[in-house]
Amino acid sequence: MFAVIQTGGKQYRVAEGDRLRVEKLAGDVGAKITFDKVLLVAGESVKVGTPLVSGAKVSAEIVAQDRDKKVIVFKFRRRKNYRRKQGHRQPFTELKITGVSA
Repeated sequence: MFAVIQTGGKQYRVAEGDRLRVEKLAGDVGAKITFDKVLLVAGESVKVGTPLVSGAKVSAEIVAQDRDKKVIVFKFRRRKNYRRKQGHRQPFTELKITGVSA
C-alpha cells in the first residue's frame, strides 16, 4: 500500500518503511508526525482525492534534522570586474514512514 502526500510545497510517493528527506519540519528526533494532506491512496483499490482523500492519514517518525551539502552560488559578469560568491546549505528533515491508513 502506498500514498502520495503533500508537504513543504512538494508531493512525495511514500510506502510503509520508506525513508525520505523533506523540507524542514518542526520537531525533535524521535517525534511522531501525522500527514493529513493525502492526495492518493493505492492498495487493492485506488482512492484519488478531490483534492484530498478524506480520512486518510500517513504517520511518520523524525529520524534526523540536518542541513544538506553546500551549494555554491557564483555570479559573474565578464569584463566588468563583477564576482559574487555565496554558499547555501538547505535544512531538511529525514522521515521514516511508519504507517499508511485509508
